[in-house]
Amino acid sequence: MVAKEVEKLLRGGLNTATVRVSAEVCLQCGERLYSQETVQCFERIRDKLKDDDVAGFQPVGQSFSVPSCDLESLG
Repeated sequence: MVAKEVEKLLRGGLNTATVRVSAEVCLQCGERLYSQETVQCFERIRDKLKDDDVAGFQPVGQSFSVPSCDLESLG
């Protein structure tokens, strides 16, 4: 295990957010271990995303849902 800064993708409701945090990362398999404080932070962010309470979050772009990967429908 080695300490690294990683990017975590969090989902809540229809919203997503990324956050950079420190984690212990396994050099063999890539599994990440987060501190209890970091996990609690993830939970708070997910709750805010579910409630559309994104004040203080920085918008990065837009996300889209594509119903299928049918090349004809994609043009």
